Amino acid sequence: MSYPEVGIRCLIGGMFLISAATKLAGPRAFRAFADSLAQMRLFPAPLVRPLAALVVTGECLVCLLLAVPAPAAAVTGFVLAAVLLLAFAGAVAVVAGRGNRTPCRCFGTSSTPLGLRHVMRNVLLAAVAGAGAAVTGAAGRTQPAGLVLAALAGLLLGGLVAVLDDILGLFQSLDTEAAAAGPRGPR
Repeated sequence: MSYPEVGIRCLIGGMFLISAATKLAGPRAFRAFADSLAQMRLFPAPLVRPLAALVVTGECLVCLLLAVPAPAAAVTGFVLAAVLLLAFAGAVAVVAGRGNRTPCRCFGTSSTPLGLRHVMRNVLLAAVAGAGAAVTGAAGRTQPAGLVLAALAGLLLGGLVAVLDDILGLFQSLDTEAAAAGPRGPR
C-alpha cells in the first residue's frame, strides 16, 4: 500500500465510522437520524426508516471494505463511498434548494441546517474517494513510520470533517459576538 492509499483509506473510513457510530449510539440516536430524514421530505414516510437503515448499513460497509487489505475490497469501498457521498450531496442540494432548514445529522447531533457547504463537502469527499480508488494497489517503497504517519493524517482529517460544523459554528459565534460588541478603538 502506498502512503496516499493508506491516508485516504483512513480519512474516508474514519469519517464513515464516526458517521455510522453516531447514528448507532442507541435507539434514540438512530431515531433522531431517521426523524431528520423525514423532515427532509424527500421520500414517503413508510420508506424513511428503511432508508435510514440502508444509509447506516452502507456507511458500515464502507468501513469494513476499506479495512480489508485486498485492493479489490478497497476499490469497492471507495466506489461505494463516492456513490453514497454523491447521493448525500444531491439530497442536500434538493433539501437546501427548497429552503428546508433541517439540521445536518451526518455526524450525530447538530443544529446546523443543511446547506451549500454540506453539498461541497460531500462532493469534495467523493472526489477524494475516487482518488483513493485510483491509487489503490499502486506500488512503491514505503517505510512503516511513513505508513503510520499517513494513517494518522487520514484519521485526523476524517475527524476534522466530522466536526467541521462545530468548528465553523465556533468561529461564527465569535464573529457574532464581535459584531454585537461594536467597533473597539481608541476613544
